[in-house]
Amino acid sequence: MAALALALAALAWAWRLRRLLREERALAVRRLAAGAKLAAAQAAAEERERIHADLHDDLGARLLGLVHAAENPRQAELARALLRDLRRVVTRARGTPGRLGDVLVDIRAEIGERLADAGIALDWQVGEDLPDPMLDSGHALHLQRIVREAVSNVIRHARARRLRIRARASQGRLCLELTDDGSGAGADAPASGQGLRGMRARAAELEGVIDWKTGTAGGTKVLLTMPLQAPA
Repeated sequence: MAALALALAALAWAWRLRRLLREERALAVRRLAAGAKLAAAQAAAEERERIHADLHDDLGARLLGLVHAAENPRQAELARALLRDLRRVVTRARGTPGRLGDVLVDIRAEIGERLADAGIALDWQVGEDLPDPMLDSGHALHLQRIVREAVSNVIRHARARRLRIRARASQGRLCLELTDDGSGAGADAPASGQGLRGMRARAAELEGVIDWKTGTAGGTKVLLTMPLQAPA
């Protein structure tokens, strides 16, 4: 009996040892897989960063050269627009968020340059009391692109001398107005048109609404309203 008990105990111990070894082996495999996955993710992140840097440095330098070598203002504006697009794409790909105030500062710097080149004065009216929530990179880009397209329409079609941009908060929403003193050609914006469709689609991504009205100065007013807190 003693020998049988000893044999059973040894067998039980052997099975336990086998189970422990199997568990240790499985844990080692998981650790190796996790390490390989982490290494692969780090390598991919480094490669993405290298591509972003190459895009910014190489293509950015070429586009900047085109700006300086442009034969007319139209070519220069096109090259600047492409350079701005490149910078926005790189920023979005890097996933850089920003506060509303920072996004508006970037917008002002960009459109101020474009309007100055076109001989249009900018009247910027954004109060210091405007709330400053965080926007993720996607929502920041949508807001920038909406304003950019609206400004492009003013430059190309409105024959304006002045553009007023006003931002205010009302009932938990951002109200952004762009009003020019031009011909008023955009007051009754058609449903068709790639640029206008894109603006409406981007406003929808922001859970906002965009509309075109007759401006107080006889031109066109573009009115965007959106939640002050970025949609989830």
